[in-house]
Amino acid sequence: MEGTARVFAGEYCSSTLSVQDDDPGNPAWVVTCGGAYCRNMFLSGAITEVTERGDMVYTRIADPTGVFDLVIGGRNTALAETFRTLPVPSFVTVTGRAQMYLKKGVVEVSVRPDTVLVVNRLVRDQWVLATAQSTLKRLHRMNLALQGRGDDERILAAVRHYPVTKTRLRELALMVEGAVQTIRSPGPEAPAQPDIRTLVMELIMAESGPRGVAVEEILNQAAMRGVMREAVLAAIESLIIDDECYQPQKGFVKPL
Repeated sequence: MEGTARVFAGEYCSSTLSVQDDDPGNPAWVVTCGGAYCRNMFLSGAITEVTERGDMVYTRIADPTGVFDLVIGGRNTALAETFRTLPVPSFVTVTGRAQMYLKKGVVEVSVRPDTVLVVNRLVRDQWVLATAQSTLKRLHRMNLALQGRGDDERILAAVRHYPVTKTRLRELALMVEGAVQTIRSPGPEAPAQPDIRTLVMELIMAESGPRGVAVEEILNQAAMRGVMREAVLAAIESLIIDDECYQPQKGFVKPL
């Protein structure tokens, strides 16, 4: 099953490489200078702008490294209405499709959303950490490729297209470091925050029956532990994306 790309805006928005899938019926990949292959995407950040032009709704979502441009087609659709009514600013998570196109001879990238969910800063910070880990792993593979020690064809394709140097890799690593430094650490008197994904997965495992477990039951159990509803829903969505669990029927989740 195809994975979901987690990539910072500062890396994604400098992309100029598109690679067609082996199946010509599938959309092309947007390939970043850090070797990320983006088609299905999971991103998080703060909504900074929502505008409308014709039948299209345009949204900008900022993470600590830059801004994603989102394009929602059909202003009268339910998804467009959801974006139109979101408070600005607010933290959200978004799943969607990577897109690359030429505009007046210039390569531009955007994301076409499938879902959006309002979350809190803790969820955004967890996305930053997960994206940082994923990015650093890719940069390590890029460094190996520069040394002639890599055999990952997808990474090698990125190295051949972009002017990748050790200096450029260091710049990307510093970008990741700067993103991680924006995460707020709890004060010395603050209680430790739970690992929400781990907690939710433990609840799914513990409560799951033949039909799985109702999402509302997970929400109730998590609420008794002081976890916000939005954070739990975002964690469930993330676990589904990562193939840790699935929805056997509407309103239920079950571990894989």
